[in-house]
Amino acid sequence: MSLVTAEQKAKAEVYYGDAICQDKSKFLLQEVGLPRGLLPLEDIIEVGYIEETGYVWLIQRKKKEHRFEKINKLVSYATEVTAYVEKFKIKKLTGVKVKEILWLTLNEIHVDDPPTGKLTCKTSTGLYRTFPTEAFELEEDKK
Repeated sequence: MSLVTAEQKAKAEVYYGDAICQDKSKFLLQEVGLPRGLLPLEDIIEVGYIEETGYVWLIQRKKKEHRFEKINKLVSYATEVTAYVEKFKIKKLTGVKVKEILWLTLNEIHVDDPPTGKLTCKTSTGLYRTFPTEAFELEEDKK
């Protein structure tokens, strides 16, 4: 069952299809000052964004695991990822887990303002880790 309600969809900009959804998700990350490679989802079928609240959702066909090689971290993305975005921050994140000794659910990601090149990921239990933002950049952004 989807976390996104019909009422939320009615207020949102909604896009369908992988190509446009890839573009919109990367554009949104860039607009709020986060690395564009932070959400390496595949086969996205829907992206929605409510500008007035910052609520965003991404729905992909199947769950995806991705290893960020530069920091050697395995991250799992559910079929539905939701969050509230604001400048330099993602909060109330759902659908994203990171493998430490066990799987931990992430609920916030932010970069420092002013930028220091650091990105911090937090869990609902208060645990956090800080990584270089370059570990989450797309290859084409580094050129």
